[in-house]
Amino acid sequence: MRNIIVCISLLSLIISCSPTKRITNGSNQNNSSVVTDELGSSFKNAIIIKEETETTGVDAEYAWIKKNYPGYKTIQQALKKDNNKYYDIIDIKTAQGEKKSIYFDITNFFGKF
Repeated sequence: MRNIIVCISLLSLIISCSPTKRITNGSNQNNSSVVTDELGSSFKNAIIIKEETETTGVDAEYAWIKKNYPGYKTIQQALKKDNNKYYDIIDIKTAQGEKKSIYFDITNFFGKF
């Protein structure tokens, strides 16, 4: 399953890689696996995944979503690149039926197997 998610992420990069505005992120860095500013609501506030491999990074993304949105369903996932940073945008439907886009900065692990 993880390999499928990694392949989808890589394919999404090839298909949907497009320039976006310059993004900056806060300097809220610590030793935890995931650092958040405002719960991944935009590029500016993307959830920073600090894992070092694709496998652990993808696991951290989905663990964060599961913890914060139990009972969610994944709608789609897109990969964007901006100024040498990589972002996964995972669109979900919450258990209450609300659609949300969750932004993850995956620069630290992207392409590392």
